Amino acid sequence: QLQVVESGGGLVQPGGSLRLSCAASGFTLSYYDIGWFRQAPGKEREGVSCINRLDDKTMYVESVKGRFTISRDNAKSTVYLQMNSLKPEDTDVYYCDVRSRWPRYDVWGQGIQVTVSS
Repeated sequence: QLQVVESGGGLVQPGGSLRLSCAASGFTLSYYDIGWFRQAPGKEREGVSCINRLDDKTMYVESVKGRFTISRDNAKSTVYLQMNSLKPEDTDVYYCDVRSRWPRYDVWGQGIQVTVSS
């Protein structure tokens, strides 16, 4: 069974840091592209960052560039999102997406809350 579980969220003060983890089971993580998304109630899900399965090329939405870093440890079947200099506007539910190019499908985690507040 393919499964993705996020962890590492919580409450942090502005300027603080969190590291989210995305643990995958049931498949070989190195075969997949990985993305982190976030979504606030009533809003569309937004892509935050992704990492390519072929060359580990990374991409970030403009609002998190220089603050967030995505990385993967294929041996541990885990992808990380290091979030520094957090701002209140980073408050959202964060989701991990494991994406297969062929056949085309996605495996989503259940989401984890990140709250940035003083």
